[in-house]
Amino acid sequence: MQPTAASYTADFEALRPKLLAFTLLQVPDKGHAEDLVQEAMLASIEGLSRYSGKVQFDTWVYSILRHKLIDYIRKQKRGRQLFISDEDTSGLDGLFNAKEHWNADTTPSHWQNPEDLHMRSHFWEIFDLCLLHLPGNTARVFALRELMELETDEICDCLGISEQNCWTILHRARLKLRGCLEKAWFLKEGNV
Repeated sequence: MQPTAASYTADFEALRPKLLAFTLLQVPDKGHAEDLVQEAMLASIEGLSRYSGKVQFDTWVYSILRHKLIDYIRKQKRGRQLFISDEDTSGLDGLFNAKEHWNADTTPSHWQNPEDLHMRSHFWEIFDLCLLHLPGNTARVFALRELMELETDEICDCLGISEQNCWTILHRARLKLRGCLEKAWFLKEGNV
């Protein structure tokens, strides 16, 4: 039996706020962001006959949104504005040694088994909250690289930043996410 839009109504309703929050990381104009989410949801509804169920429904819809966002970002790069890092660099130097490896006392704790963590949906809710609380430019670069899987040179081209700046922003994003996740998840009693 072919899936129908009616059979996924609750899934779409639950997913829409998450799609919009994710889109707002890349598209600062709420109207444009809502349009992109609407386009992705419409494309999902029209493509339900191609949904095989091999991946989770949310993942499938996110992949459709991802393609819409990449197309939007590529179209916008002609009229891009200067991208300015919104990061403060204080406090990062002490985390690494001269060879850019973690100092022994700052190594991430309780990260030994990522496969188990993947199975915990609550972890991903915390991750989303941590990502959404990153500074806007930092979250945008991180999402482009890690969630939308754009290459570094394409990110730099789209945002008008240098490769060094991109790597610095990604590095800071990972540190901030690590700190947030440790406080909100890994160091909470019972989550290790």
